[in-house]
Amino acid sequence: MPAVTEIDFKTRRERALAGLRPGAIVVFSAPFALRNNDVEHEWRQHSDFHFLTGFDEPESVAVIRSDPEPRYVLFVRPRDPEREVWDGPRAGLEGAVTDFGADEAFPIGELEAKLPGLLENLDTLCYELGAERSHDDVVLAAIESVRRRARRGIGFPHAIVDPTSMLHELRLKKGPEELALMLRAAEITEQGHREVMAKTRPGMFEYEAEAVLRAVFRRNGAERHAYPPIVASGSNSTILHYRKNDRRMLDGDLLLVDAGSEYGYYASDVTRTFPVNGKFSAAQRAVYEVVLAAELDAIAAVRVGATVEDVHHVAVRAVTRGLIDLGVIQGPLDKAIEDERYKPWFMHRTSHWLGMDVHDVGGYHLKGTPRPLETGMVLTVEPGLYFAAGDERVPSELRGIGVRIEDDVAVTDGAANVLTESIPKRIDDVERACAA
Repeated sequence: MPAVTEIDFKTRRERALAGLRPGAIVVFSAPFALRNNDVEHEWRQHSDFHFLTGFDEPESVAVIRSDPEPRYVLFVRPRDPEREVWDGPRAGLEGAVTDFGADEAFPIGELEAKLPGLLENLDTLCYELGAERSHDDVVLAAIESVRRRARRGIGFPHAIVDPTSMLHELRLKKGPEELALMLRAAEITEQGHREVMAKTRPGMFEYEAEAVLRAVFRRNGAERHAYPPIVASGSNSTILHYRKNDRRMLDGDLLLVDAGSEYGYYASDVTRTFPVNGKFSAAQRAVYEVVLAAELDAIAAVRVGATVEDVHHVAVRAVTRGLIDLGVIQGPLDKAIEDERYKPWFMHRTSHWLGMDVHDVGGYHLKGTPRPLETGMVLTVEPGLYFAAGDERVPSELRGIGVRIEDDVAVTDGAANVLTESIPKRIDDVERACAA
């Protein structure tokens, strides 16, 4: 598997600058966020910043010019032995050049003084205006400073363009090194899900299963969870974004685990649903089979030229057919789909983009129409059925059953590549994993 340092960030920057002549991109790192008093929330670099630089420190700014040289300038925290005792080592100015490929590096404290010079003689500035007011003030002041030099024949940016649409298009289609990192994240996630299936027993609390996941992910080199884990047992499995994870699990419950690791700044996103006691009941099995059939059909629909809408429609058709078979709704099938009779129990979409962010960037439509899938795109496929405990519209034996099955799927020139295929999801495989 490639390390993050093996990613060709220089080529990424050149691709981002394509067609931007003369112009520049200015990107700020992610800020710290205080949790309370002087305790900070866990910090993670802004995905766009990391995509272009690989630089994993706060209080930094990247300026990437199309011409002339230097093309790539980093403003970073300088080395500070006293602060590094508290916070750990910094790359400093030398490390920004030697380790991260900057043509020049300056202390972050010099940003306001040096940024105007870096914006001279440019037509276009790519900068995400409005994302952070304090950053806007610095950039707009720099533009105004350059504008005041116009009488001396110095050009200034006449347009500020949001770079996110351009950067997010680059991020949407993954290269081989990115797919390798995503596959490693999937492998770590597999180990976590397998261990949870093997160790979960009636009487445990949901947070004990969550602790198993966290330990496995971290033990295998994942920097963090890609998102807060959902560990939902019994009727909690019918709550889509349940995150309290504090219920004691009972014999006869299902446990829905929606959790994925992040590795090298790339996410995995997996959901598995399994019986706490290791054996599906007849009703649980019936619901599970409907969702599994929908997921397998939807994965088969992932191919070049199809759309996310196409994938969703395939899942909807399978789920609706299953709801008719379960006696929850009435047919005929096409009329039930047209009337959206499935929606009370399958209320979310089937897919979202996956990459550096778990709900990754990139447009789902082009000029108002669903965009065709292309090789290198990665999306989730995640149908589900959720029958709340008090839902009198469904047969009593189905109430309190929630099932979701989710995999990470890469688009290829042929059949879809399911990055998470080895995580048990067929009923016999799930029961064997629970008994392991």
